[in-house]
Amino acid sequence: MPLITFSSPEYKDKTVYAVAGSHTETVLKIAKTNKIPIQFDCEDGNCGSCLIKVKSVDTKGRMGYHLTDKEIEVLKQLGKLSTDDVEKMMVEDLPSEWRLACQMIPRDEDILVEYAIE
Repeated sequence: MPLITFSSPEYKDKTVYAVAGSHTETVLKIAKTNKIPIQFDCEDGNCGSCLIKVKSVDTKGRMGYHLTDKEIEVLKQLGKLSTDDVEKMMVEDLPSEWRLACQMIPRDEDILVEYAIE
């Protein structure tokens, strides 16, 4: 079971267990279950309101499954990814530190999720 630590300047850090490989438990769903106030509007990856920054805290460095096409487009619109970034991530099989909480499904690794309250 991976540990997810949620961190925000406005709240004390909170670490929770996540079920690895569930393929349905997004970071946003885990946050909502644990009453962590990540902002969201659509919950479908269209609006970008649930933007998070993710860092691996173990040696695997994978940080969740690959970005969805929808997530790539929204992150580009938000200025968090460029076309060059996306190409580099695909060629070098690197994760993105910017994700949408409603789209990211954690893997079997410990991560730090940074979020802001607006």
